[in-house]
Amino acid sequence: MPKHMADKKAKVVVLISGRGSNMMSLVEAARARDYPAEIVSVISNRPDAAGVPWAAAQSIATEVIDHKAFKSREAFEAELETALVASGAEIVALAGFMRLMTPGFVARWQTRMINIHPSLLPNFKGLHTHEQALAAGVKIAGCTVHYVRAEMDAGPIIAQAAVPVLSGDTAATLAARVLAAEHRLYPSALRLVALGRTRIVDEKVILSEDVNDSLPLFSPRV
Repeated sequence: MPKHMADKKAKVVVLISGRGSNMMSLVEAARARDYPAEIVSVISNRPDAAGVPWAAAQSIATEVIDHKAFKSREAFEAELETALVASGAEIVALAGFMRLMTPGFVARWQTRMINIHPSLLPNFKGLHTHEQALAAGVKIAGCTVHYVRAEMDAGPIIAQAAVPVLSGDTAATLAARVLAAEHRLYPSALRLVALGRTRIVDEKVILSEDVNDSLPLFSPRV
């Protein structure tokens, strides 16, 4: 995994399918001089993705590769791979990218491709995560940044953030609380990856140093 050096930042391409709010949080974080990664390109599989004009306005290279224009998933991914290689991508960050990758594509990028998911994986994979959390009656929800694997919403976990579930929550209010956590978690996790502080052992991420304390999180508060 690319390591940050004084004269070199890891080149990151962000893949989006919609508004790209997590992409925006990565771009904002990367503005800091000491941030170890730079966002070199934003690619969308949807021409109408609102995040594309936003990224272009930030002077970031953008590209639309419409998956509907290809006869197969493999053909789409071949074009995507060409764009990634051309950009010099060292890390690929999925940010609301609503396409499942083929095992072959994942295998080629699996130590360099990360994703953020709005639940505390391995719980509540797939869509409608907040509805799933509320239906299960959990008292703590959250989000996860993980390395991508062929299985949907699976792969070694890099970082997680937890938020309380309140008694009056709807899917929308819980989603807003989780999204705010996502915007803080993703830049932090990308920093760890760009610095080379994550290594994968037996499909688990080991950090080069432990940054956590041992305090528990209670919900409801005690």
